[in-house]
Amino acid sequence: MHSISATLLALAGAATVAAHSFVSNINIDQKSYPGFRPMNGSVNNPVIVGWSTSAWDQGWIGATTYASPDIICHRNGSNAKGHAPVAAGDKVHIQWNGWPQGHKGPVMDYLAPCGVGGCQSVDKTSLEFFKINQGGLVNASAMRPYGEWATDQLIANNNSWLIEIPPAIKPGFYVLRTEIIALHNLTSGAQHYPQCLNLEITGNGTEVPSGVLGEHLYNATESGLKQGLNITAGVTSYLVPGPTIIADAVSVSLSYPKPTGTGTIITGTATASGGSSATVPVVTVTATVTASKPGNAGSLFARTTQAVNSDRRRWYHQGLGF
Repeated sequence: MHSISATLLALAGAATVAAHSFVSNINIDQKSYPGFRPMNGSVNNPVIVGWSTSAWDQGWIGATTYASPDIICHRNGSNAKGHAPVAAGDKVHIQWNGWPQGHKGPVMDYLAPCGVGGCQSVDKTSLEFFKINQGGLVNASAMRPYGEWATDQLIANNNSWLIEIPPAIKPGFYVLRTEIIALHNLTSGAQHYPQCLNLEITGNGTEVPSGVLGEHLYNATESGLKQGLNITAGVTSYLVPGPTIIADAVSVSLSYPKPTGTGTIITGTATASGGSSATVPVVTVTATVTASKPGNAGSLFARTTQAVNSDRRRWYHQGLGF
């Protein structure tokens, strides 16, 4: 019976080999922010929150990449130019572009601080990730012989996942690394699908948990990753790979909060007085702008787009607003 089921699972995997998946967007407070879309004919705007990759086959990376930068944000992962704003304690809904039924395994989520310069130019090999969420084998007795996995829950939730940013996390710029690991293939071993997205976390938290460099997250000898792990024969337990989840992690029930609009992507960063990180979005002005100039209250002046943005940053640091 197991051999027949294993064959069916393998066929299901083969049928979808050319179209695995990616994170198409994330939703926060019912606002949608675009991820990177590796699809023929797709047009990715230059300012999105999802890191770009060279995984145009929407495929996976395996054990040979554990000590490679590719394990961090997928193949040739390149910094996204924008950030999605989210308050600590708020939820991030992660929308995948489908997921194959036969690709069963765990789902994990990490954060890594980028520093005051933001995530648009951070060196990914310097990022230290701490785990804020994970799901593995949910019910070994269900959906025999394979059991019910986190991926089954993701599929049932409209191919989407939901996490909460721990309330204690310190404000700042972070890379959210979300990942699915498929365990169906005994020959190739674990298949990883990491995806990175930029966030700006706000709030009153004070904690930045210690993390692990991306190239040190996994090793091929872990019980949850070792080649030959045979979930088609049925498993009674499973240890989710990677570092231990942080103490302040918050478990949430899956739901599918549909977005009602498009969120405003944060693009510019600066350091406010006192050394704290602040965001100064760059605005596009197509007409003459009239405003009160600092030091000469009530006077009117017209600015070009470049001048307005320059003044906006300077006034911000002077505490004058705009």
